[in-house]
Amino acid sequence: MTMILFFQLNDGNRIPALGFGTFRIPADRSIYSAVSNALKLRYRHIDTAVAYFNEQEVGEAIKDSGIPCQDIWVTSKLWLQDYAYEAAQQAIDTSLEKLGLDYVDRYLMHQPYGTLNEAWQAMREAQPAGKINPLGVSNFWPDQLKTLELMIHVKPAVN
Repeated sequence: MTMILFFQLNDGNRIPALGFGTFRIPADRSIYSAVSNALKLRYRHIDTAVAYFNEQEVGEAIKDSGIPCQDIWVTSKLWLQDYAYEAAQQAIDTSLEKLGLDYVDRYLMHQPYGTLNEAWQAMREAQPAGKINPLGVSNFWPDQLKTLELMIHVKPAVN
């Protein structure tokens, strides 16, 4: 049996150390095949995003794998056109619907842009609702991360 290694995040959550990224894999059944094969090879962290246009096929591959959802760590990301509060709320629900999941294990703001505080607030509210956990960011430079931390008064679990 292959051992799966984890990293401990600053909020107490653990994340598989090895993940399978889906950026630039087209949603023409190629992503379904790629994710299915990754899961067969014991990858247990799948990374997707709204901007990759492949969440639905990622979700189908996870569902069809026969692996319990709680044994697979799924990351998705909020795209910058959805950073306004209400748009962020809707985008989270849309991602969950496309993925066919009740929650995602890690949800990130894809990059620093626009109304970060509104996006973060919508994400913070989705967390106790059981939709996303933990919260984080992606593609932030140290100075942008510090500005965000000052604005939201919370340190993201991951960048």
